[in-house]
Amino acid sequence: MPVVDAVALGESMVTFLPSRPGRLADVPSFDRAIGGAESNVACALAALGHTARWVSRVGADGFGDHLVERIAGYGVDVTSVRRDPARPTGVYFRTAGDRGTDAHEVAYYRAGSAASAMSAANVDLTAVRAGRVLHLSGITAALSGECLDLMRELTAPRPGGRPLVSFDVNHRPGLWRDAGGPRVLLELARGADIVFVGADEARQAWGLHGGGAVLDALPEPRIVVVKQGRGGATVFDRNTEGLEDGDGAATFVRAPSVDVVAHVGAGDAFAAGFLSGTLRGLPLRERVRHGHLVAAAALTTPGDLAVPLSRHHADRLAALDDAAWGRLRFGPGRSPFAQAPKEANTP
Repeated sequence: MPVVDAVALGESMVTFLPSRPGRLADVPSFDRAIGGAESNVACALAALGHTARWVSRVGADGFGDHLVERIAGYGVDVTSVRRDPARPTGVYFRTAGDRGTDAHEVAYYRAGSAASAMSAANVDLTAVRAGRVLHLSGITAALSGECLDLMRELTAPRPGGRPLVSFDVNHRPGLWRDAGGPRVLLELARGADIVFVGADEARQAWGLHGGGAVLDALPEPRIVVVKQGRGGATVFDRNTEGLEDGDGAATFVRAPSVDVVAHVGAGDAFAAGFLSGTLRGLPLRERVRHGHLVAAAALTTPGDLAVPLSRHHADRLAALDDAAWGRLRFGPGRSPFAQAPKEANTP
């Protein structure tokens, strides 16, 4: 099995986006797209020039065909996606309104899906582990007991080593069948090497306020990224030499201004940008800036995935001095990767 830069394991679903605003009961038609936290990351990484593999299960149906073909179209290796003749591919519908409003509606049809049956016995673990980075999220752990066991297997230490494990907490209270979700997510996060968590998620799931409290609750991961929405993100790096055991060097990077179309997919895009910088060995500040830039592209599009990105232009933007970075503003119809400002500090 060839080793790739990144492997992402998790469920992807066919997404139906409304043709116009309004209640789901009133929308007359929908446009078909794809969505899935882990496959979003794989697609974005492939668009950024990395080799990426998506591992999952889909139904032996037309929706499964659509997912595999669309994700492969981004340049992602889908040869380890398995088809389930007895279980369907998951789908969901959502309204045009932003998730942050009371009017937003989402209708999931994923119970009993092919991906919810993933386990260590029916997933190609050789393909999963044949990557420099393995990206996972807390969504998978909530799908079934078998999926949770698989996640525990993949985040556990292994003799002979394992890929660098990236874990996005992705706390989705509606997916958990009992009140134990936060405890499970904390357990899995502590088994990862890189953790992404929103400050709001940390408060909601674990009652933690502030990046320092999050870091104290996650003593094992080498890198912890706490996302603060429009404000920016703080990354704590325990790889820094000279730190006392358990401390982490904190780097805050503000986010550029964005005229938001939809927040869906932005967290996945941020993770992809940060992981791209990690795979390339970029300085920590530039990794976070790449996360913000890829997230900006997702925020200005209605679906989960933005248009393919130019690494060259992203590099130029990430290299801006602080003043020029602070003046960046992105909006719908204007890709942040279309043209880098003249004041970019290019090497």
